[in-house]
Amino acid sequence: MHADTVPEWVQTRRRTIGTRIRAGRLDADLTQMALADLCDVDHKTIHRIEYATADPSLGLLLRIADAIGVPLADLVRQ
Repeated sequence: MHADTVPEWVQTRRRTIGTRIRAGRLDADLTQMALADLCDVDHKTIHRIEYATADPSLGLLLRIADAIGVPLADLVRQ
């Protein structure tokens, strides 16, 4: 699905999740590069997730949550 075909409510949720990931990363005193290394992904992927231009898999969200020390539910709750 291209960014221009993503419903606005989905894009809003992506932004919320990205903001929570960024906040958790900063609370954990991690750079995007360090978080990417912990999650075994490219740092550009972390950047795209934080800025709501990527659609991360459940597995990646689980790795991110573990790396920043928060429950997955805290990242995706409404």
